[in-house]
Amino acid sequence: MPPSSKNGSSAGNITSGRRASRFIPVVIVAAGLLLGYAFGLQHYLSLGFLAEQRQALRTYVDANFLWSAVVFLTVYIIAVAFSFPAASVLTIFGGFLFGWMIGGALVAVGATIGASILFLATRSAFGGFLRHRVDGVIRRLTDGFRENAFGYLFVIRLAPVFPFFVVNIAAALFDISLGRFFMATFLGILPGTFAYAYLGQGVDSVLIAAQAAGREAQISDLVTRDITLAFFALALVALIPTIVKQVRGGGGAR
Repeated sequence: MPPSSKNGSSAGNITSGRRASRFIPVVIVAAGLLLGYAFGLQHYLSLGFLAEQRQALRTYVDANFLWSAVVFLTVYIIAVAFSFPAASVLTIFGGFLFGWMIGGALVAVGATIGASILFLATRSAFGGFLRHRVDGVIRRLTDGFRENAFGYLFVIRLAPVFPFFVVNIAAALFDISLGRFFMATFLGILPGTFAYAYLGQGVDSVLIAAQAAGREAQISDLVTRDITLAFFALALVALIPTIVKQVRGGGGAR
């Protein structure tokens, strides 16, 4: 075989290897999620488990506060990074175990770090694919989302209409910088995070009432219509500057 053919074959193998390696983070995330379900972790990240173990958990946290905070933060990061559907319950756990202020702070940090890990994993696997293949309206949407990334993400985080992990993945597909993603996520989730942590601080009475009624407590027992409406009101207020900017931009174009 001529030397040029060997070099071409080697270069092709290297390129193929690099293309395959970019999917490794996503494979790890998917495998971690499957393993979590296989080991039944969903049973431990539930209000039912909190109801059964609330006294033991609180006693342990009171005796080992700093270590418990580190463990809780680590668990939260892992749960979000692997897209495990337990963010709301874990936030309530945080408020119950550490109080609304410390619990909310731990959740905000853990959720942002975990979301950033998933964001980077998704971007490494699929971000380039989308950027180089979309066109027309989708291309304009992509460019507009990137230019106003902070405002869009901030609004979406304020009003959690979409599942948390869906936003993490979608943001990666739209080629948003990590810095903007991190700050918009951290600031956007603060109101909801501290609201849920505050609910968790008073969850004891809800758990006791649910047990007395012979049923398992649900998040809907804690989240009222007023709180949900408040989230949407915050999002609408945050959306006003973006709308004004778009209207002014459209007027200038004409």
